[in-house]
Amino acid sequence: MAHFAQIDENNKVIQVVVTDNNHTNNDEGYQELIDTFGGTWIKTSYNNNIRGRFAGIGMTYDAVKDKFIPIKPFDSWSWSDEVDGWSPPTPCPPDTHEAKPIWMEESQSWVMINRITGEPVE
Repeated sequence: MAHFAQIDENNKVIQVVVTDNNHTNNDEGYQELIDTFGGTWIKTSYNNNIRGRFAGIGMTYDAVKDKFIPIKPFDSWSWSDEVDGWSPPTPCPPDTHEAKPIWMEESQSWVMINRITGEPVE
């Protein structure tokens, strides 16, 4: 099976489809999709073998990096090529058995949340 993502004029992924390898040229096999649905199609890999990660609706295709970029989780976060993902303005504290860190955009800080009660940990 081959997977393709359709992108709009802003390079946003608007749908992802699976095609049969027998019906589509596996290397650049989007001509059948163009003929059937129109638009722009980019091959994606379910196993993350190409373009960084499997495309998902709402992601952006970066043609310069030739990668699918996940949705930005918060306005304050920035893209990091080093981690190949979005990074917060301050490092995330370690996750523990008792509590997990949650980013609070309003205060631009991490809050540790008790895993059982869901309450903030002091």
